[in-house]
Amino acid sequence: MALAGTLALGFSGTGLEWVVNAYALSFGGLMLLGGRAGDLLGRRRVLVAGLLLFSAASLAGGFATSQAWLLSTRAVQGAGGAMIAPTALALITTTFAEGPARNRAMGVYAAMSGGGAAIGLVLGGLLTTYVSWRWVLFVNVPIGIGIAAATSVLPESARRLGRFDLSEAIAGTAGVALLVYGLSSAGTDQRGISHWADTKVLASLAASAVLLVSFVVIERRSRNPLMPLRIFSDRSRSAAFVIMLIVATVLFGVLFFLTIFMQVVLGFSALRSGLAFLPFAGTVAVASGIVSNLIARTGARPLLLAGAACTTIGLFWFSRISAHVTYVGGLLGPIVLTAAGIGTVFVPLSLVALNRVRDEDSGLASSLLNAGQQIGGAIGLAVLGTVTWTVAANTLRGQVGSSRGRSGPPGSRPEAWPVACLLYHDALAAGISRGFLVAAGFTLVMLAITALAIRTRRDDPAVAGTSAPQRPVSGAALAPSDR
Repeated sequence: MALAGTLALGFSGTGLEWVVNAYALSFGGLMLLGGRAGDLLGRRRVLVAGLLLFSAASLAGGFATSQAWLLSTRAVQGAGGAMIAPTALALITTTFAEGPARNRAMGVYAAMSGGGAAIGLVLGGLLTTYVSWRWVLFVNVPIGIGIAAATSVLPESARRLGRFDLSEAIAGTAGVALLVYGLSSAGTDQRGISHWADTKVLASLAASAVLLVSFVVIERRSRNPLMPLRIFSDRSRSAAFVIMLIVATVLFGVLFFLTIFMQVVLGFSALRSGLAFLPFAGTVAVASGIVSNLIARTGARPLLLAGAACTTIGLFWFSRISAHVTYVGGLLGPIVLTAAGIGTVFVPLSLVALNRVRDEDSGLASSLLNAGQQIGGAIGLAVLGTVTWTVAANTLRGQVGSSRGRSGPPGSRPEAWPVACLLYHDALAAGISRGFLVAAGFTLVMLAITALAIRTRRDDPAVAGTSAPQRPVSGAALAPSDR
């Protein structure tokens, strides 16, 4: 959401956060429900409904004249997104047979996901600068309706017997939403003040833990569970869900703080910052395309290991930045290397997570991947934010303390303001550098999980690197653990 628009409606700093959180809570909380609805009611049907709901909410939000109006439409947008994301990925799994066809489709999906994020930043900046913040929302309407119309060429999945138990729906939805909210509210702010011990954070995380444990208990006893626990019976698939959580933790945190670095330290405008991320989007798209053609020959595991290693090196390179680097000399290299690693990971990770999943569980598996992204993003902003702002605040206090003179601290006199600004830039760069180093530690954990837990069967051409014949996903092709 454009800052100009939210300020025009009178949002405070806390209110601005809710423009993001209203979408995130709805999206993350309803993800499992959206994926399971596609499994039971028909994936194309739920996808179209989600696209139309998202488009209608965007149209209504563009006409917002009050804070409550805008926040309500953002929450409805999140509900539409929770229907779109898992069903779109599940449709790829069930429409394309295992092997080259599905690999290419997954590569296109990854390329569009990576490219769309950067294009959205650029387009949002252009619309806000030259037209109006409202068009950031209005532009979603023709896009959503156009995609909904295009889905007519897709086959509809069969409707299945089943129902939504109110208790499990409430426990699962509220548990995930409270987890995302608690993590989004935690961390350390720009003043170096920690919020991990805040009452609302502790209460949200505690309530989330109780609800999620209750959800698992309900699922174990339910005849028609919203999330059948058999989905976690395959070790590689469970590891893929954890790896996606780590990828999102790193990606959301890094992109957020890299944007701050560009705008505060390098002085980039919002539009220029968006353009600066185009190499990231382009590299993700190219890497995903290359990987989708390689995976049938190399298998998923080697590509996951290579991608995790590449991402780790890129993040360590990022951690070398200072307030004196330039975009080309200090940021472009690690941007391309990190993007290449993430682009290499995404396709095989999705294939492993969706490999040998029952047809009726494809939406659930897809929703778990997407929920991992949302929760991982909240973790990334909370944990990396804590590291970044704590180090920045401590560094700034140390610099100010050492530079105090008889005329007072830097910034107390107008002629000293440039010095104070330089000190802040140095401190911010030190904090962001430390945050990138912690992010590299997360990807080292991802590398270890891949090495220890990812195993693929030789008769799975999409993930094991064999030349076994292609076959569609069906009940006859299920792994023993999924029967």
